[in-house]
Amino acid sequence: MAQALRVGVVGAGLGGTAAAGLLQRAGFDVVLYEQAPAFARLGAGIQFGPNVMKIMRRLDVEKKIADVSCHPDYWFSRKWDDGAYLSRIPLNAEYDRYGATYITIHRGDVHAIMTDAVTPEAIRFGKKLVNFEETAKNVVLTFEDGTTDTVDVLVGADGLNSRVREKLLGPEEPLFTGWVAHRGILPMDKLAGLDVEPCVKWWSDDRHMMAYQLDGTGKEFYFVTGEPAESWPANVPWVPSTRDAMRESFKGYHPLIQAYIDVADTITKWPLYTRKPLPLWHRGRVVLLGDACHPMKPHMAQGAAMAIEDAAMLTRCMSELGTDNLEHTFEVYRQNRVERATRVQQVSNANTFLRQQEDPYWVYGYDIYSHPLAQ
Repeated sequence: MAQALRVGVVGAGLGGTAAAGLLQRAGFDVVLYEQAPAFARLGAGIQFGPNVMKIMRRLDVEKKIADVSCHPDYWFSRKWDDGAYLSRIPLNAEYDRYGATYITIHRGDVHAIMTDAVTPEAIRFGKKLVNFEETAKNVVLTFEDGTTDTVDVLVGADGLNSRVREKLLGPEEPLFTGWVAHRGILPMDKLAGLDVEPCVKWWSDDRHMMAYQLDGTGKEFYFVTGEPAESWPANVPWVPSTRDAMRESFKGYHPLIQAYIDVADTITKWPLYTRKPLPLWHRGRVVLLGDACHPMKPHMAQGAAMAIEDAAMLTRCMSELGTDNLEHTFEVYRQNRVERATRVQQVSNANTFLRQQEDPYWVYGYDIYSHPLAQ
């Protein structure tokens, strides 16, 4: 029977974890392969809009996530120097309109909750994929530790440098966007007495800083920037940075920005990469999702959201259309995702989203379960 298919998901990030949990709930036999030896609370913030929280509802973790996250009523955009407001976008102030909450949270915290939605025996750590071979009936996976495994369907959720994508399309280096990002987490108590808003983006002509609270108790605060850079060294995922480097990059910016920098204990700098739109998302028994097929700048805070939406749509297609004709099922999945994912990718790369007053309902009001499948 189709529901007895064994589905291997490579990459246990947010998109892969969502896919594993949703596919299990749909009755599939799922194995989730993660190259790391264990999960860790990696230091970055993330935002989930109502479009994502509706999917978390299907994973039975919506309340758990909501209970430990911050729920900003508004997204504020402010001018870099005098702090003048460029926009005030209602988020949870219009909860009834969206039908779910908007949350900001530590990525590690939400990942841990989502991981609990996958049965522990389905998760295999220390499994870095090096190769796979498709046969008429299955896909044979080979890992760096010398082990192999066999699945009926392979889902590549292994990110920007996806090994699954490389096997389908050949090697191709990702494209440096000319942008880098500083990241920092700081204790909220060091900002005591300052008028700190829970979700605000500071804009100038050539750079920005996004800053928001990471939890409902007010313990942690996070900032991430976007700054132009001429180049980035090859094969260097990130580098340590300093307060002095950030002060130089944001010289003359609003006092609140200086306060964020002054109390940040650890600051890191990361390159922002992208890829050209892929000519295919699937072939045979193999299908891609998330950054493996549509990486984007993080400027809409929707990269993980698009991966999670992909996971939900892929599960819908495999459940509703069956798996007797995988080529058709996967093509319907692609057709129902490519337009939205491409639009978000383009808007995110342009870095204008919510700078001025606009209605983001097309993003946050989207409910992946309410649309009939286009075929």
